[in-house]
Amino acid sequence: MRIRTPAVAGMFYPKEKSKLESSIQYCIKHEYGVGNNQNNEKIYGAICPHAGYMYSGPVATHSFGMIANQDFELAVILGPNHWGVGCNIATMKDCSWETPLGSVEVDSEAAKKINEISKIIEIDYFSHTRDHSIEVQVPMLMQFYKKPFQILPIILNEQDYEYSQEVGLAIAKIAKTKKTIIIGSSDFTHYEPNEFAHKQDTALIEPILKLDVEKFYKVLNDRRISACGYGAIASTMIACKELGATQGKLLKYATSGDIAGEKNSVVGYASIVFS
Repeated sequence: MRIRTPAVAGMFYPKEKSKLESSIQYCIKHEYGVGNNQNNEKIYGAICPHAGYMYSGPVATHSFGMIANQDFELAVILGPNHWGVGCNIATMKDCSWETPLGSVEVDSEAAKKINEISKIIEIDYFSHTRDHSIEVQVPMLMQFYKKPFQILPIILNEQDYEYSQEVGLAIAKIAKTKKTIIIGSSDFTHYEPNEFAHKQDTALIEPILKLDVEKFYKVLNDRRISACGYGAIASTMIACKELGATQGKLLKYATSGDIAGEKNSVVGYASIVFS
């Protein structure tokens, strides 16, 4: 079995176990973090940001706080391929993901099955080697969710509507065969002034909460919103809706400027869940 070693440990989050655990606790207790909020509402999936924990971690804890109270054995994690390496859309098999908190195994059977369902989802280890969008979700998931689980990582170079539709429906078929949570990894507006980012992202979040994928793509394109993982968001919406979700709920939104103080050029982060 291959080991997918961390690509951004020591950069996006600490590479030492104790420091990583402390970092996540800091994010939880941060003024933008989830704190001690408890919510046992049934959810099908979530949208989580994927920047460095010092920027997006507090917002991300809101989604993971909800995920922690679910009952699942498989976490499907989708994210954009920032490096553009490998296949258009790729999962992987016969592999475990190494983190400072330990390792989590890829569900190889689910990987083979989703490749059979949709041939656009190829099996390719290399596509996953450099990117952070899925990697940063795994330690958070391990810290919040204490039951055994496997992951099905899906990394996206192609994020247009037609691809998202096929990927989302394929994920839903997998999720109907085992207890599954779906995590769409994306940041929102990139490198714009804080006030403008808030306006852009508010407009884009509106159709997400209504599970309106066509309007989501229209707003994204009409307003030229620079959300990096828009296909991951759309695929998650489609899968959750297919599984029975009727609405999205915004748990927390903030920008890097709100959290870190530099407001001239910010990145937007949102935690959203689908129920």
